Parts: sequence; C-alpha cells; structure tokens
Amino acid sequence: MKAALGIEFGSTRIKACLVDAEDARTVLATGSHAWENRLESGIWTYDLDAVWTGVREAVAELLDQSRSASGGVPEIVAIGISAMMHGYLAFDDRGTLLVPFRTWRNTHTGTAAAELSQTFGMNIPLRWSIAHLHQAIRDGEKHVSEIASITTLAGYVHRRLTGAHVLGVGDASGMFPIGAGSTAYDSDLLARYRRLVPQIDLLELLPEPLPAGADAGYLTVDGAALLDPAGAIPAGVPLCPPEGDAGAGMVATGAVAPRTGNVSAGTSIFAMVVLESPLSAAHGELDLVTTPAGDPVAMVHCNNGASELAAWAGLFERFAAATGTPLSADAVFDTLFAEALDGAPDAGGLLAYNHLAGEPIAGLEAGRPLFVRTPDSDFRLGNVMRAQIYGVYGTLALGMRVLEREGVGIDRMLAHGGLFRTAGVAQRLLAAALDAPVAVGETAAEGGAWGMAVLAAFRLRAGEGGLSEYLDESVFAGVAADIAHPHPDDVAGFARYLDRYAAGLAVEAAAVDALPVSARSSKDPS
Repeated sequence: MKAALGIEFGSTRIKACLVDAEDARTVLATGSHAWENRLESGIWTYDLDAVWTGVREAVAELLDQSRSASGGVPEIVAIGISAMMHGYLAFDDRGTLLVPFRTWRNTHTGTAAAELSQTFGMNIPLRWSIAHLHQAIRDGEKHVSEIASITTLAGYVHRRLTGAHVLGVGDASGMFPIGAGSTAYDSDLLARYRRLVPQIDLLELLPEPLPAGADAGYLTVDGAALLDPAGAIPAGVPLCPPEGDAGAGMVATGAVAPRTGNVSAGTSIFAMVVLESPLSAAHGELDLVTTPAGDPVAMVHCNNGASELAAWAGLFERFAAATGTPLSADAVFDTLFAEALDGAPDAGGLLAYNHLAGEPIAGLEAGRPLFVRTPDSDFRLGNVMRAQIYGVYGTLALGMRVLEREGVGIDRMLAHGGLFRTAGVAQRLLAAALDAPVAVGETAAEGGAWGMAVLAAFRLRAGEGGLSEYLDESVFAGVAADIAHPHPDDVAGFARYLDRYAAGLAVEAAAVDALPVSARSSKDPS
C-alpha cells in the first residue's frame, strides 16, 4: 500500500496522520505530541528545538501504530506540512534564526499594521508576517540588516526537510497580500512597500507561493533523519506546498469552493468563507487570504478559542477526582456540555470572556479571562457552561456580523476541531451564533493533519483536475455529515448574549489595565 503523510504543528499539539494515498478517506495511523508556547520578554514563542523533538515523537507514535495494526509501515509516497499561520521567523544567509519565533498570538505590531493598512488600502492584521517585519524595521531592531529570508512555521519546517524556500499560497497570503486572480504576491503592493521602505526587497525575503498540487521539493537525506532517525521514511519523497492551519482546515472540511465556509476551533478560533466576488470595502475585522488553490477568502480570526473552556473543564475534572469518583476528560466534557443544553438560551445573564491573549477584533491588545455575572443572573451549572461555550464564539460572531452586512452568501458552513467531539452541543450552539446550518463531518476530529495528508495525496494527482473537484469527487463523495440547524430560541438567546458581550468588553478592557500579568507567568495558561 502507498500512503500519504500529513503533519500539522498546532498551537497545543503536533499531529501526524497517515492515509491511503489512493483513498485519502482511509486513515491508517495517527500520532501526536503535546507542546505549548511560552511568554518570553513579552513575546509568545516556541523553541525551534521543540519542533524537531515533537515531530519525531509524533511520527514515532504513528509508525508504531502502523506496525501494530498491519505488521509494517506502508510505502510513504507523499508528505505535507502544515502549521499555525502568520507570525515571523527571520533568518540570515546561513540559515541562522535571528530572533525567537514570534507567533500569531503577538499583538505588539499595531503601529506597523495600521501604517500598512493605510498604505495598501486593505486590512493588514497584527499577526501577518509583513506587520512583524515592518514593526521590527520601525523599531530599529538590529537583526533587520542581517535578514536574508523570512517565513512561517510551516515554511521553516518544509525548508529544513527539502531545502526549498516555498510556501502554499494560502499560508503565503498571511505573509503578504496575494494579487487578485493569481497565486503570486500582489505586484502593486510590493511596489508600494518598496517606495515606503526602499532598503527592503520583499521578493528576496519571502518564500515563493505555490498552489495546491504544485511541485514543492523532495525530502532530503537530512530531512528524512529529522522526521525518523531510524530510517522508515526514505529520502526522495515528494512534498506538497506547505500550508497554514487555516488552509489545511479548509481541506479537512471540504470547504474550498465559493459560498462554502468552515470554522476551526482550537487554541484560536477562526472562520473562513470563500468569496464569490470582492467585498465592497476594507474591514478591520476581516482578513483577505486565499484557499490552498488561490481562491479569495474572507477570514475572521480570533486569537482566543477553547483554552479557557478547557481550563474550566479541568477544574471539574479535578473536583470529580477529589470526591473519589474520577472521570476521564471526555466524560467531563460530555457531562458539562449536556448541562449547557439545559441552560437558558441567553445563558441566564452570565458572561464569559475567553481572552487569554489580546483580541484585535474586540480592540484589545492584551487579554484577561473573565467570568461575569450580575446579582440577578441565573447562576446554575447549565448557564455557566452555556456562557463558556458562547464565550468561545463571542468575538467570532462580532466578525461574522460584518460578512452578513456585506451580503456574503454561504451555502454551507462546516466545523472541525476537538470542541465538536461531544456530539451535537458545540455544533448546535455555533449554529445559533452564526444563525446558519453547521455541518460536522466524519473526518472533523482528525483536523488539519488529515487535511494536510489529503493535500499530499492531491500532489500525486497533479494535472488530473482542480482541488475542489478532487475533494468533491474523491474525498467527500458519500461521506456522512451531521447538520445542526439553528434553533430560533437559541438564535434569539445568543443575540441577547452577544449584545451584553459587546457592552461588557469595557469590563474586559478595564481588567487589562487594572490586573497586570504576574512576572512568574512564563507559560500560556492554556
């Protein structure tokens, strides 16, 4: 059997997924490794040594699982790498990292993002690579004069494996804007930046953007050793263009055609909607990026996702253990989510803010997780848990309202991520938040690592059709999906919740000002 390997570097886990290269719906083995970001000198970062320690553990688990299941490892004939989008990795001409990896979670780039948004006439988010670079230039950082290349985490891993300084167009669109109708960086905006900063030639620094299915290089001997020192993965395997987690998520849900969209819920939460036509104006709440095939996408990206909800679940898990009746994490989530369905449609007047980090859509440069109630709130477990789940969707819903006002049409919205493992609950409440049907497919739990394995398998079919056709005809044809339609009471209740949520952002902003983060807090609480 021939197999395709997908690897994703998510915010909390490095995941590997092996699929049948001829039928990517068939998952052969999986592996994972937990990791977390750190706050160092005010910057959210990951140690790049942990990249390789973690991926070797994830791949080793996958290979062991394959051997146990089938007595051996199938021939791996394609590989794909995905990672959290955006951020900033800058290298000199010897490939030495010049400053610690600056992740998407950092929000210190406001001055640069505002200047670039005005210069380009479009929204440049704080987390985009060009915002990080421009802020470093504005701040006079010493490393700028030594930069020979910049890339994302997926681009870095891919280059170490293949030697190729390339990037999937979806991920590249979060470094610098892609030109309309093309898969190349916008030439007009490149020229504008050259006039703004004459000493920088971005085309010399940025990775080459490539559409899905393109030749993105081959695994080198050194690259193979980085993945599996024992040699089960041979050199010479072709790699597909590396993508961001958003692009891999679009593939994992089959949402790459116009009028389709998806929601990915993890440490961050974001929605991607493939556009039929350009938006009427620039909006600070929306990013304009692309699918892995290069089609235009409106993205609502929120820095904070399900981490605070997971922390509350951990609290109840510990309570169960302390009573002498321990429960597994899955059982705790199942119980708490069932209680959420018993809560009032508007969560009984309770409010939950999941802001562990800054949230640009909400106008917050930093975050403080808060649970808020008034004396007349209905304080019971069902409402607490419904408020916590609603809190995951709060900022996302603010951004999605902008798309609604733009008249953007959506035929189907698909969701994926661990939040949806408990059947029917988070999905139903997301349908209420979006006031639209939400589907969760059988592949949703596998997430971006599976989506990346699918892109790797598609690389082997270059020239046989487009990505959308491949997904519709070869991957998702006949795949069952559970669809949750919005309940009118839930829709009205979430609308009331969101009104209070928006008004209560003043409380969140005051907490940021009044409650400094302890100096000993060097790790992300998630």
